[in-house]
Amino acid sequence: MLDFLLGAALIVAPPQVQVPLAFATAAVKGLQGLQQRRRLKRSASSAGSLPAGASNEVMLEWRGLRCTLTDSKTGAKRLLLRDVAGSASPGHLTAIMGPSGSGKTTLLSALAGQMPYSRGIRLQLPCEPLSAGRQGTIAANGVPLSKLPLRAGFVQQDDLFYPQLTVKETLMMAAELRMSRDTSAEEKEAYVDGIISRLGLAKAADTPVGDAKTRGLSGGEKKRLSIAVELISRPMLVFADEPTSGLDAFSAEKVMTTLRDLCTDGHTVLVSIHQPRSSVFAMFDDLILMAEGELVYSGPADGVLPHFESLGHTCPAHFNPAEWLADLVAIDHTTPESEAESCARLEKLTAAWRARSGGDAAAHVGGALGSSGSLAFAAGNGGSANKPACGLGKQVSLLFNRSVRQVLRDKATIVGRASSQVSSALVFAAIYWRMKRTQSSIQDRMGLLQISVVGSAMTSLIKTLNLFPKEKTLVGRERARAGYGVLPYLLSKLAAELPIGALFPALFACLVYPATGLNPKPQRFARFLGVLTLEAMSAQALGLAVGAAAPSTEAALAIGPAVILVSIVFGGLFVNEANVPGPLKWLPAASLIKQAFEGACVNEFKGAEFEPDERGGGTRTGEEVLQRLSFADSSVRKTVANQGRIMMVYWWTTYCILKAKQPKYQPLEPPAAAPA
Repeated sequence: MLDFLLGAALIVAPPQVQVPLAFATAAVKGLQGLQQRRRLKRSASSAGSLPAGASNEVMLEWRGLRCTLTDSKTGAKRLLLRDVAGSASPGHLTAIMGPSGSGKTTLLSALAGQMPYSRGIRLQLPCEPLSAGRQGTIAANGVPLSKLPLRAGFVQQDDLFYPQLTVKETLMMAAELRMSRDTSAEEKEAYVDGIISRLGLAKAADTPVGDAKTRGLSGGEKKRLSIAVELISRPMLVFADEPTSGLDAFSAEKVMTTLRDLCTDGHTVLVSIHQPRSSVFAMFDDLILMAEGELVYSGPADGVLPHFESLGHTCPAHFNPAEWLADLVAIDHTTPESEAESCARLEKLTAAWRARSGGDAAAHVGGALGSSGSLAFAAGNGGSANKPACGLGKQVSLLFNRSVRQVLRDKATIVGRASSQVSSALVFAAIYWRMKRTQSSIQDRMGLLQISVVGSAMTSLIKTLNLFPKEKTLVGRERARAGYGVLPYLLSKLAAELPIGALFPALFACLVYPATGLNPKPQRFARFLGVLTLEAMSAQALGLAVGAAAPSTEAALAIGPAVILVSIVFGGLFVNEANVPGPLKWLPAASLIKQAFEGACVNEFKGAEFEPDERGGGTRTGEEVLQRLSFADSSVRKTVANQGRIMMVYWWTTYCILKAKQPKYQPLEPPAAAPA
């Protein structure tokens, strides 16, 4: 509520009050962040801890985990996980395998506390006791996760980074944001260098990460960098979702070797994987085989083939065991007969495993969970007390430096925007070359001013819409790791990008203004330049708001130009403000094109005189032009103030959307909350 009131006051305040109020808002947010960090620190200090002698090694165990998906239209329910049990031991590489739709990613995400929130999904422990009187739980070294501040790293399937930063810069940024503030800069750099060396990234340490447009790391190197970023916080547990997806056989093996090496340091590593090559399969210590949300096998990897041999299913010689297992537990939908046969086979296999594990698929856990009946339900990241490791000022400084590097090193975008401005300026200069003071030049001037403000807005808008939706996803991940808040992110982004973005409308204005014969007074040129620059900044703010709200880049590129089109229609040239219907009167006031066009027209026509037509009539003064446009009572200062308010509305909208869309994960409901 306080955020909303401060934002509303900031928008409606007079121009002379807005800047001090903006600083006051930032100060309030900083105090709120400080209070929140103090609360987190107190809660973390009062939380439980690992048993003595086990501070660096974690035995993760779960039992009775159930996940239900409810169709919002029909109300039909589908079990994604059916009372799943298992364990992951320190020093062991544990793999969750199964065909597509088997529930392996669902299980991994649930254990890591990283399952995206959805109203139709319930992640819960069963109400009814399991066999031998035991109840469902998730625990580490026998301690419920709800009582344990546990550090965990989650390597997601897709690798997202700032493409212009190098490997070392990416890791140093993560270290600055996430490592304890008591750690010195030298210690952080030494730790990062050690991770780089350990994960085989030393030769690529100074190589930009790259993306589809910029040459950089290979797919395997990016995956290892994703692992390295998670290791910055010294996690006890490492979860990896499909770490070999999209990689060639050689890169996939190197990535899995990296994860296998982590086990030798005592890490507990749990991966989901679809169908690995045989050399990768041989690296697994333990295997959890799933199909249709149920366990088919859970135990030592070298015991899976003997288990199925005892059931009459033998893997042929020279076959990849992983491929054979995937085919064995998959449902074949080719024909009704093949589907029925594979369903019957799978039912026998799951029934056999339930019988072997004592009914609740948990006998192999080894009794560490006991039958105490303690209930555990995980928070995000396994109940870890994640919080920013540095204050607001340090966050803004770090993020500002990163944004500046990202913008200045993106030469393709800089050259593209500059080339677009220069080419547009040359075309317009040729069309409107040295306009006279004739009657026809009045229309030419209005056309030039309109197309100038529209072009300035569109160039800035499209650039923002192309880049921000992708960056928003990366920022969401970093915020989920408690790296920083929305406020320092937006402040640093605007501080870094606005001065650089102002250079492009300035380049356009410097070429067009003298070539087309607009008002030659220096102060008039300065005002024209200011109007275009503010217009570009407002369009960027619109792009941020649309990009924050849109679910994808494609959606943003569809919504943004549509908003600008409405702004152009009510921009003062095509529809006179005096003729706008009553219910739509607010649209010209909200149109960033209208405010910029009005300011440019007042700047150009006020005090101007024009030659009469052949009969001695026509529009003789600029004031008559402004009267015809309904701009007679306006001023450049007024339009700049209105433009500033529009820009701040879009900035505030962006902040509120990002704040509302902060990453949210599916909670694990205790048995008492589950339906009977």
